[in-house]
Amino acid sequence: MGSISAELKKPHAVCIPFPAQGHINPMLKLAKILQHKGFHITFVNTEYNHRRLLKSRGPNALDGFSSFRFETIPDGLPPSDADATQDVASLCESTTRTCLGPFKDLLAKLNDTYTLNAPPVSCIVSDGCMSFTLDAAQELGVPEVLLWTTSACGFLGYMHYSTIIEKGYTPLKDASYLTNGYLETTLDCIPGMENIRLRDLPSFLRTTNPDEFMVKFVLQETERARKASAIVLNTFETLESEVLESLRTLLPPVYPIGPLHLLVKHVDDENLKGLGSSLWKEEPECIQWLDTKEPNSVVYVNFGSITVMTPNQLIEFAWGLANSQQEFLWIIRPDIVSGDEAILPPEFVEETKKRGMLASWCSQDEVLNHPAIGGFLTHSGWNSTLESISSGVPMICWPFFAEQQTNCWFSVTKWGVGMEIDNNVNRDEVESLVRDLMVGEKGKEMKKKTIEWKNLAQESAKKSKGSSYVNLEKVVNDILLSSKLR
Repeated sequence: MGSISAELKKPHAVCIPFPAQGHINPMLKLAKILQHKGFHITFVNTEYNHRRLLKSRGPNALDGFSSFRFETIPDGLPPSDADATQDVASLCESTTRTCLGPFKDLLAKLNDTYTLNAPPVSCIVSDGCMSFTLDAAQELGVPEVLLWTTSACGFLGYMHYSTIIEKGYTPLKDASYLTNGYLETTLDCIPGMENIRLRDLPSFLRTTNPDEFMVKFVLQETERARKASAIVLNTFETLESEVLESLRTLLPPVYPIGPLHLLVKHVDDENLKGLGSSLWKEEPECIQWLDTKEPNSVVYVNFGSITVMTPNQLIEFAWGLANSQQEFLWIIRPDIVSGDEAILPPEFVEETKKRGMLASWCSQDEVLNHPAIGGFLTHSGWNSTLESISSGVPMICWPFFAEQQTNCWFSVTKWGVGMEIDNNVNRDEVESLVRDLMVGEKGKEMKKKTIEWKNLAQESAKKSKGSSYVNLEKVVNDILLSSKLR
């Protein structure tokens, strides 16, 4: 009875990510950290992603964790058995419209301690794109922290969508403005992002539709963010100091608490360490193959969990990699080619079989920290960018959508760790940039810069004294454990 009563005295954090891989990963890391700090955790996936998680990690992968339970709510979309990320705009629309009721029902169930032997819910940690949860927190009278899984610079870009609209930069007058050079317009209206171009802001602004859903969604979520008890970001102070300073003039307390993949290493619970969040089955052969390679000799290619490309773009990337003569590990999701199967030319496969490895998914943090990796061809998603910086690995950036364009611009112009590749992929440019990255002078300069950032990232995550570690302690003690609401 003693252990049950002790469990019932714990603070209880309900953690709910937006239902996509790049949002689930950092939220699970934060949940592990909170559990390690004494919280009872309920982690809320959608039913669709819960099934995918069990499929990728095994039917019993989520069982037997002390003070850490998984629950589900429906996502509001039609049933599907696909093993792929759902359409982002559809998810944004359906979660906003349908998920509050099921979420409140779940909270009521969780607060029935006689049924679950769990403490009552004392706080909510929600993805920034799931701000409907703020209504539930207010109703319960508990604090809510929003985890925005974007970079601080990407988030600042979203926060200024209203500014860009007010100044008439968007919506675009007609479709020709996408290609006539207009997107190269330099902006001076966003403090902390001086000289950024219109095309470097999160990409939903590139529309001729004054009622574009994703623009309205961003305006809604950024406005509601002001109601949170605090905003936490998976970044660190020295990397984005000017941007963070600008954000703090617009929002409630803003705390950089990253890189979360470094802070979670302070969790010494071996059982919890094995709890993964990958929605695709990871291939351990990737690491075994890298073990046979020389230090800094392999370019890692991965375009994340959402990016799609045309069959022609896939082929141009393939021949660019082949012609560079560099060794490569290329992660090709089954759904990476839009509406089609990802088929590589047999001549490419034959020519590169001794220096290339193709896989469908991997443990990215493990790959980026492998000594054989010398560079990263990436879509510039924030998890990938931050993991690459924290591993000391320079990048070639091919941003796809959302704030990936902003991450790319900062990687290239502010942090000195990346080179941008044109959206219209050309094998000659791929070949040239890969060679520059791996064996050229530009690559050496970027490698040196990424090592500097890597050291600063590690400093920020140091136990007891790192800036992100200290910020996380403040969030826990001043907000999540506080009964006072803003």
